[in-house]
Amino acid sequence: MKPQRSERAAAAAICSSCEAFRRHFSRKRAVDIRRINPKVPKEEAVAISGRLLQILADHGPLTVGSTWNHAKDAAIDSLNSKTHMKILLKWMWGRRIIKLSCTQAGNTKKFLYSPFTAEDTEAAEEPAEEQPKRKGWKGKHPKYQTKKQPATAA
Repeated sequence: MKPQRSERAAAAAICSSCEAFRRHFSRKRAVDIRRINPKVPKEEAVAISGRLLQILADHGPLTVGSTWNHAKDAAIDSLNSKTHMKILLKWMWGRRIIKLSCTQAGNTKKFLYSPFTAEDTEAAEEPAEEQPKRKGWKGKHPKYQTKKQPATAA
């Protein structure tokens, strides 16, 4: 029995809504920097972030723990705790003052904070080269890779 026109239209509507749903949830979530509350007035947060930025610039990429040790040595006023410093680092990261990078050695990962440089801002502003879209996952699996021919000696 052949489906009626209304059933086909309903099926098409369901498919298009499923596609829209999939596209919506496959997008990367945008960072909402407005929700990061530095727990101090903005002027004070800017002053503390300037001192933290100076520590990161002087001592290179640092982990949270080593940043906290340097901050204690620098005796930054109104920096209450390590947790407060982590909130401020997240606030600075959201405003693109510092960058967060990950280095992996075996099973362990280290997350390092470092100041943004001019090269980083240029790389973020330049659009990436357009790559042709691939359908599905073909091309990544070894089965679909082209085999390289061994070079013959002449």
